[in-house]
Formats: sequence, C-alpha cells, structure tokens
Amino acid sequence: MTTASIDQLISTLNNFRHLMPIVEFAAEKIKFTFESGNKILTAGNGGSAADALHLAEELIGRFEKNRRSLPAISLSADPTVLTCIANDYGYDNVFARQIEGLGKPGDLLIVFSTSGNSNNITRALETAKGKKMHSIALLGRNGGKANGIADISIVVPSESTARIQEIHTFVLHSWLENVEKDL
Repeated sequence: MTTASIDQLISTLNNFRHLMPIVEFAAEKIKFTFESGNKILTAGNGGSAADALHLAEELIGRFEKNRRSLPAISLSADPTVLTCIANDYGYDNVFARQIEGLGKPGDLLIVFSTSGNSNNITRALETAKGKKMHSIALLGRNGGKANGIADISIVVPSESTARIQEIHTFVLHSWLENVEKDL
C-alpha cells in the first residue's frame, strides 16, 4: 500500500465518520434479529461475496470472544446452489431464489455491493421485502439502484472500490464488536 493509498483511506474514513450513527443503528437491528430468534442471510458478488462470507462465519463462529453461535447463512457460499440457480433461473436470481427458500418474516438480509447496481442484489432486497424480512445494504459510490430498497442503506462516500471494501470490513467488524459486547 502506498502513502497515497493510506491518505485516501484516512480521507474516506473521515468522510464516513458522520455515518457512524447509522452503522450503530444497524448493529442494533442485527442484535434485535438474534434476540427475536431470527437469522441473518448475507449476500454479495466478488469481493463483496467475501465480505458476506466473513460476516456470516464470524457470527456462527466467533469474532474476538467465546459466545454462543449465532444463526447466519451466506448466500454466496454454496457453488452448487449458485450454479444450479444461475443455470435454471439466471444469475439475477441467485440470491432471490435462496431467500424464497430460506428467509422468513423477521429475518435480516445484509447485502454488500460497492456499486449497488447488481441486479441479483436488488432482486434479493426486493424478495426479502416481499417476505417481510428486514434488510441492510452496505454500499459504495452513490449507492446505485440498491440505495433506498433496503430498510437501512449505508453508502461509503468513495469512488474507489478498494477504499469502499476497506470501510465495509471496518463496518462489519464494528457490528461484530457490538454484537459480542451485548450478546
């Protein structure tokens, strides 16, 4: 990482700072989901799929301290499910179809997208809404088409995919700290 990259990251963090109340509100929604006996589903594409996997595995396993396992499923995790749905229903439906089968009212969908413009992400959010699930979208740039579909949209103010993903990791770690502190 160059000095310029570090400076960009610091600048992005400073521009993101005013959104921390929304991040904390989202953490409360995550805790409420678990306290209500519901589960979290996560989704993303590419590097955002890695973020979706990261959040789900830390909830099921642990982040920093030993605690009970929390119900979370990454919809990006199973290549047989993804390829089956993509083949039979099209890639735009790889997450929506899983939400149809796994989601229930009161569950929480968390999506990661640096652009917010992936059709499979917007369809996932719309399907979750139709199932009376709650949703959080962690986005970048201007939030794209996904901005406003989720109950809570957190948009990282940057045009750099790398900086957006770095802040997404910061946010998911913040959520995990908050969950482990209280649950």
